[in-house]
Amino acid sequence: MHIDEYNNTSAILRTRHERLLRERELRKSFRSQNEEVFGNGGVDSIIGNGQILTTETAAIRQRLLVVANRLPVSATRKGEASWQLEMSVGGLVSALLGINDLDTKWIGWAGVNVPDEIGQKSLTEALAEKRCIPVFLDEDLVNLYYNGYCNNILWPLFHYLGLPQEDRLATTRSFQAQFDAYKKANQMFADVVNEHYTERDVIWCHDYHLMFLPKCLKEHNNKMKVGWFLHTPFPSSEIHRTLPSRSELLRAVLVADLVGFHTYDYARHFVSACTRILGLEGTPDGVEDQGS
Repeated sequence: MHIDEYNNTSAILRTRHERLLRERELRKSFRSQNEEVFGNGGVDSIIGNGQILTTETAAIRQRLLVVANRLPVSATRKGEASWQLEMSVGGLVSALLGINDLDTKWIGWAGVNVPDEIGQKSLTEALAEKRCIPVFLDEDLVNLYYNGYCNNILWPLFHYLGLPQEDRLATTRSFQAQFDAYKKANQMFADVVNEHYTERDVIWCHDYHLMFLPKCLKEHNNKMKVGWFLHTPFPSSEIHRTLPSRSELLRAVLVADLVGFHTYDYARHFVSACTRILGLEGTPDGVEDQGS
């Protein structure tokens, strides 16, 4: 590393370290001042702008909006306005249960078709108790978006199984219809995120189902903090270039502030695809696209 780069990096780390230390000292000072006023056994609150605030709410917690194709709960309808909710089983659900230092809400499809307004309202209320927010997709859209483009096109390609043959594609209509449904579904997820987004939120998009989501979100508000993580392999550029929509998908993902993969090899394949297909510059840290 060049000496100037080393000095710049050291300065950034030092500044970040100093900021974290300063924030910790402020929290200690805040707590000690509060205990002096109310005592350790008193009401843990302060007065601010004419309102009584607890110390927990006075220090604003950053909120994390997790967006995935499926919610961590499965819904079963028991009546016109009655639902039974059960926790889903899966690697993504298990992994994210460990996040307890952020105010987290989960946005996704409930896995059930709810065409009526009463059902949608009652399910939304039931899911709110689980800190979940539903995205309502109809059966036709699910068939083309989820069963079609996600599981019939992307999943096999990302696992080196190749694209399905044309006669198999015909059973789920055309490739373009599936791709259009994929983009439409991603926009519907984005619409729900936009409805619930507040300033300072961090949005964490997950998996190959939502590769267009970063683009949809940033087009609405380019100040959003958006990350995207892939939970499958990312294939080599030679395999990815066989996908007709290869460039659109790559550019949609690159709009995110941070892109993550399971292994270094998958990240390297993604960088290679961006350099060979899009002509962008790859670096050891990622991909440079228009200064980002």
